[in-house]
Amino acid sequence: TSNMRADIMEKIVSLSDGERIPELQQYLSSLTDDQLTTVVTNSALKGKSIGAMVKSIFKGSLPSAPEGASRRLLLYQHCIPLCESGDLQTEVASDIIGLLMLETHNLPGPSLAQLASLFVDAIKLGKMGSGKSLELFPTVLTALAATEALSYGKGELSGEEYKKQLINSLCSSRWDPQCVIHLTTMFRDVPLAPEELQFLVEKVLRMFFKLDLQEIPPLVYQLLLLAAKGCKKQVLEGIISYFKEQDLRQKEEQKDGESMDVEVQSIPQDQLRHVEGTAILHIVFAVRLDQELGREFLKSVKEFSHPYLCPFSIALLLSVARIQRYEEQLFDFLKGAITKGFKDEQLQQGSKFLQDLLPQRCSFAQMILDTVKNSVFGWDHVTQGLVQLGFILMDAFGPKAGPFGKTATEGANATAKTPTQQACRLGGQVLLEGFKMHEPIRGEILEQVLNRLVTKTASPVTHYIDLLSDIVVSAPMILLESSSKVTETFDHLSYLPLATVQGLLKAVQPLLKVSMSMKDALILVLRKAMFSSQLDGRKSAVTGFLLLLKNFRVLGSMASSQASQAISSSQVQVDVHSRYNSAANEAFCLEILSSLRRCLGQQADVRLMLYEGFHDVLRRNSQLASSIMQTLLSQVRRYYEPEQDLLPPVKLELCIGAQGDQVFLQEPLAHLLSCTVHCLLWYQGMRRSARPNAGGSDDDDDDDDDEEGGFQNELQSILESITRRMIKCELEDFELDKSAEFSLSSVGVKNSIYAMLVMGVYEVLIEYNFTKANYSKSLFEELLELFSRYNKLSEILKEKSGKGKSSKSPRSLLSMGFVSTLLTALFRDSAQSREEALLVLRSSGDFLRYAVSVALQKITQLEETGHTDGPDGQNTDKTFHHLCDITSVLMWRYTNIPCAVEDAGKKEKRCSVSLLCLEGLLRIFSTGQQRYPARVAQLLSEGSDHGPGNASVTEKTAFYIRQFQRALFTQLSGGEEDFNSKEAQLLVNILSVLSRQLEPSSQQFVQMITWTVKICKETSFEDVAFSKGLLSLLFSVHVLYKSPVSLLWELCQDIHSQLGDIDQDLEVEKQSHFAIVNMKTAAPTTLLVLSQVGKVLDEVDWLITKKKGQLVPDRLSSDDTTQAAGQQDPVEKALTLQLGTLLTALNELVQTALPSGVCTNTLLGELSRTYTILTTLVKYYIQLCSGQQGLLPARVEKLVKLSGSHLTPQCYSFITYVQAKLLRETKAIPNLIYSIEQYEKYLITLSKKSKVNLMQYMKLSTSRDFRINAATLEAALQEHDNSQQEPEQSQEPKKKRKKQ
Repeated sequence: TSNMRADIMEKIVSLSDGERIPELQQYLSSLTDDQLTTVVTNSALKGKSIGAMVKSIFKGSLPSAPEGASRRLLLYQHCIPLCESGDLQTEVASDIIGLLMLETHNLPGPSLAQLASLFVDAIKLGKMGSGKSLELFPTVLTALAATEALSYGKGELSGEEYKKQLINSLCSSRWDPQCVIHLTTMFRDVPLAPEELQFLVEKVLRMFFKLDLQEIPPLVYQLLLLAAKGCKKQVLEGIISYFKEQDLRQKEEQKDGESMDVEVQSIPQDQLRHVEGTAILHIVFAVRLDQELGREFLKSVKEFSHPYLCPFSIALLLSVARIQRYEEQLFDFLKGAITKGFKDEQLQQGSKFLQDLLPQRCSFAQMILDTVKNSVFGWDHVTQGLVQLGFILMDAFGPKAGPFGKTATEGANATAKTPTQQACRLGGQVLLEGFKMHEPIRGEILEQVLNRLVTKTASPVTHYIDLLSDIVVSAPMILLESSSKVTETFDHLSYLPLATVQGLLKAVQPLLKVSMSMKDALILVLRKAMFSSQLDGRKSAVTGFLLLLKNFRVLGSMASSQASQAISSSQVQVDVHSRYNSAANEAFCLEILSSLRRCLGQQADVRLMLYEGFHDVLRRNSQLASSIMQTLLSQVRRYYEPEQDLLPPVKLELCIGAQGDQVFLQEPLAHLLSCTVHCLLWYQGMRRSARPNAGGSDDDDDDDDDEEGGFQNELQSILESITRRMIKCELEDFELDKSAEFSLSSVGVKNSIYAMLVMGVYEVLIEYNFTKANYSKSLFEELLELFSRYNKLSEILKEKSGKGKSSKSPRSLLSMGFVSTLLTALFRDSAQSREEALLVLRSSGDFLRYAVSVALQKITQLEETGHTDGPDGQNTDKTFHHLCDITSVLMWRYTNIPCAVEDAGKKEKRCSVSLLCLEGLLRIFSTGQQRYPARVAQLLSEGSDHGPGNASVTEKTAFYIRQFQRALFTQLSGGEEDFNSKEAQLLVNILSVLSRQLEPSSQQFVQMITWTVKICKETSFEDVAFSKGLLSLLFSVHVLYKSPVSLLWELCQDIHSQLGDIDQDLEVEKQSHFAIVNMKTAAPTTLLVLSQVGKVLDEVDWLITKKKGQLVPDRLSSDDTTQAAGQQDPVEKALTLQLGTLLTALNELVQTALPSGVCTNTLLGELSRTYTILTTLVKYYIQLCSGQQGLLPARVEKLVKLSGSHLTPQCYSFITYVQAKLLRETKAIPNLIYSIEQYEKYLITLSKKSKVNLMQYMKLSTSRDFRINAATLEAALQEHDNSQQEPEQSQEPKKKRKKQ
C-alpha cells in the first residue's frame, strides 16, 4: 500500500499546486486521520516533498471552519512527536517546524491550549529528546498569550494568565536533565513577566547540580543570553555559587582520597578546571557585549565581598578586569578586599572574644593562591590578570622610603607582620607561582621585575629583589633563556643605589656560574663602574667584584662548607672545579684582584667595603690567600711606623685628608688592621689543619712556604710591635688628652676621627692578642693594659659628647664570634688550668661590662638589620649559633649572680653586669622572634643547660618564663627601698616577649595569666613605669584568653576609689581589686585602661559592620532571618553585653576626679566614640526593625536604659567639672555633646520603628548647663537599685555615700 500512500500524497500536492482549493478541501475530508498521518510520516521519512505536503494540508484546511481547524491541530499533534523521534533527517525536521511556526497564529485558542499542554506533558515525561520541536513552543505561547479568553476548569482565564499557569506548572515539574539546555534556549524567545523569569532562572540554576560537567558551559552560555531579559545578578551569583560548591566538593574528595588512599573522584579536577575556564570565557564575552550585565557584576562583587569570593570568582574578576572599562574598579576592589582580609585576620588573631564568636574563614589570600594553582589548566585569560594583580600589590604595599630617603631596613629574613607587608608578600607569591607554572608570562614577569629595579631608585626595592632571587632559585634554566634581559639591566649598575646593586648581584649569582656570556657582560660593566664619577658607582664595582671572587673557586682551594653550599643553592649543577675552569678561574680572579687594588687609593667608603669583603673571599677561595695577604701587607706598611722606638706605632696623620676647611677620613685604619688580623688568623688556622695530612713535604712546597711565610712572619712581627707600643702610648701621643676638643670645628673633627681610629685599633689588638695569648696570665695582663687605654679614651669621649645628649658608642670592631668566645671564657669557663689567667680579666668590672655591652650592640644590630659587622656577619647560620651561645652565657650569668649580690657594697651609678645581661636577653628573645621565627625552639634549647630537651616551643618558653618570674618575685618581695625599677621593667618586658610564644590554648598560658593577675593584685609599689609595664603585660595576655571588659570595670572602680569623686562632698566606697592601682599610678593606669577601651570599641564596631553587611535587602531569605522571638543572634547578644559592661566601667571613670589634661581629654574622646558606636548599633536595629522582625531584644532596651539613665547625665556633670578646671577650650567637649545628641536623635526613630518607648530613659539630657543636685540623683539611683533584680543588670553602678 506504499503505492496508495504515494498516490494520496501526489494527489494532495497536485491539487494544491493547481490552486484547485475546493477540490483539495473535499479530498482531504474524504481521508481518515490515520491515512493522513501515515502519509505525512512516510513522506517525512523519505524526506521527499514533505514541505509541499504540509503546505498543501494547510491550504486545504481553512482555520475558520471547525473541520479545517481540527485537521490543523491534528497535523501539529502528529508532527511534533515525529520531529522529536529522531528518525528524521535534521533539515527535514527543521523544515517541518518552520512551516508549523508560520501558521501557529491561525490556530484558535482551545487548539493552542491543547498544543501547549502537549508540550508541557512531553517535557515532564522527558520526551523532548532532541529539543528540535521546542522551537515551536515560544510561538505557541506567544499566540496563546494574545487570545482573549479560554475556559479553564469551571471558569475561564485570559490567555496571558493561562500562559502564566503553564509556565508555573512547567517550572514546578521535574525536568529531564537532557532537555535543560533546550528549554533554556527555548525560553529566550518566550515573552516573560519579571516574576516568571525569576521563577525560571531559579529552576535552571537548581538543575545545574543534576547535569554532567560537560553540559555546564553551553548551559551557562544560554543562561547568560536569557539574562538579557533581566535577573542578571541572580544568574551571575547562581553560576558562581555552583562552581564554589563544586570546588569545595573537589577539595573534600581530594582530602579524603589522600587520607584513605582511594580515588573518590566524582569530580575529576582537570575536567572541572577546564569547564570553569570555558564558563569564565562565556561570562566575559557576555559582559563585553552587555554593559548592564557588567554593572550588575560590579555591584554584586562589591556588595557581597566575602560569601561570593572563591577561587572561581576571583579568576572571573581577573578575566573581566581585562576589559578596560572595568579594570581600575576591579583591581581597586581586589586590593581593598585583600588588605581588609588581612586586617580582619589580624583583628581576630588578637582577640579570643572574636575567635570564639566567629568561625575562622578560609583566608582570601589562600583563595588567590588557589586561583593561581587552578589557572594551570589553560586559563590564559586569567594569568594576565594575576600578573597585573601581583605587581599592583607589590607596588602599592611594598616597603616605603623613610624620612630623608632612608629605608626602614627589614632585612631579608624578617617575617611579614602588618596587613600591608602581608599583602606585598602575597603579590610576590602570586608572581613566583605564576612564573613557575606558565611559560607565556615568564618573560613579562622578569622584565617587569628588572624594570622596577632600575626605575624605582627613590623607594626601597627589597621585595622585588627577593622575588627575583626566588625566581632564579626556582627556575635557573628558564632564566638563562632570557639572559639578555638580565644583561641589559647590568648596564644600569653604576647609576643604581648600592643596596639595589648588592641585592641584584646576589640574586643572579647562581646564573653567573653557568652563563659565560652573562659573567663577561657583568665584568665589562663593573670595570667601567670602577672609574665612575659617582662614589656609589665605584662601590657597586667593588661589591660586584667581591661577589665574583667569592663564587668562582680556584682549583685546590680548601673546600669550605660555604663554597659548596653556594653552588648547590641553585639547581644547576656545573663542575666549577674542572681543569679548564680552574685555570681560567685563577687568571680571572687574579685579574679582578688587580682591579680591586686600585680601589685602595680611593675614598674611605670604598676601602671599607674591600676590608669587609676580603675575609669572606679568602674563606671561599683559599688559593687567593697569598695574593690577598700581600695586598693587605703592603697597605698596612703605609701606615706602620717601622722605627721601633717611636710612638705611636701608626701614622694617624696619613689616615685623614682635608679639602678646604673640611677634614675627612681617608683610610679606615682600624678596619684595615681588623681585616688583616682576621685573614691572618684564618690563614694560620687553615695551614695548621692542612699540615697533618701533608706527610713529607716536597721541595716546591718549601719554596711556597718561604714566600707565604714571608708575609706571615712580617705581619706577626708588625702586630706584636704595634701591641707593645700601643700599650706604652699615652693619650697625648695621639694629641687626645683631657683638654682636646671634639666640637664641629676642623680640629674637633680631626680629634674625633683620631679617637675613633685609636679606639678601633685597640679593639682589634684585644681580639688578636686574646686569640694569640692561649690563656697565659702575663699576656692577659697586657690585654688588660690595652683595654684600660681604650677605656680611658672612651670615657673622655663619653664625657665630652655627653653634655645633654647620650652618644651612641661607635660600632665595636670585635667580631660576633669573638664576643661569644670571650663571654664564655669570662663567665662559664671552669677549667682549672685557665683559672689563674682568666682571673686577671674577671677581676676588672669595666672589662666585664664592656664585653657584655658589645654583645648587646651586636644583638641590636642583628635585630635591626638581620646581620652584623665583621667576618661571617652575613652568614645567617653562624650568626645564629653565636647567638645561641651568647644566650646560654647571659642566662647563666644572670640567674647565678643576681643584681642584688653584685650591687652590694658598690655605690656606683653604673649599670651592673647582671642588668646588661638581662637587657641582652630581652634583645635576644625579640631578635629570635623577628629574625628566626622558625628556629625559636632551637634558640631556647641551646640557650639553657637544663631546660626540657625535645619539648615543644611552649614548654621550652615556659621553662624560661618560670626563671624570670622567680627573679621578678624576688624583686617584689623586698621592700620598696630595695626595689630596682630598671631590672623589674626589663623582666616584665622579657615576660611580654616570651609570652607571645606560648600557645594560647595551653596550660602554660593560663598559668602565665593567673600569675600576672596575682602580681597585679598584690603589688602596691608606687613605681609608674613598672606598673605601666605590668598592666600592659596583663592586657596583652588577657585578651588572648577572654574579653577584658570585666577586668576594665574592676580597674575603673579602683581608679575612682583612689582619686575620689568629682563631687567633693561625696565619699566613694573604698574598692581595691588591684593593689597596683594607687594614688601615684591611678592617672597613668587610666590612660592604659582607656586605650584598652578603645580596642574593645574597635571590635564592637567591626562586629556591627559585619552584621550590617549581612543585612543586604534582597538577600534576606525567609529561613535565615526569622528567629524565635525570644532568641537573640549570638553575635548581637555578645556585643550588647560587651557594651553594657563597658558603659558601666566608663560610668565609674566619668565620676572620677581625674587630673585635667591628657586624662580628661582622652576620656572625653573615648566617650564620644562610645556614643558614636551606640548610634551605629541603633541604626542597625532601625534597619532590622524596618525589615520583617519588629522585635527589639530586651537586652538592647536595657543597654539604652543604662546609657540614658546613668551614663549621659554623668557625662554632663563631667563636662561641667572639666570646664571648671580647663583654662583653654577643648574640642572634645562639643564633640561629645554632638555624639550624645545624634544618639538620642536616632533613638527616637528606633522607638517609632520598634514600637518600644526608648525615650523614657532619656530624661536628664537637658541638664547640660548646671550641676546635678546630688540629693535628687541619690534618690533616682535608689529607685533604680530597688528595681534591679536580674543578674545581667547588675552592671548598673553602685550608689555613693555622702561624706559625714
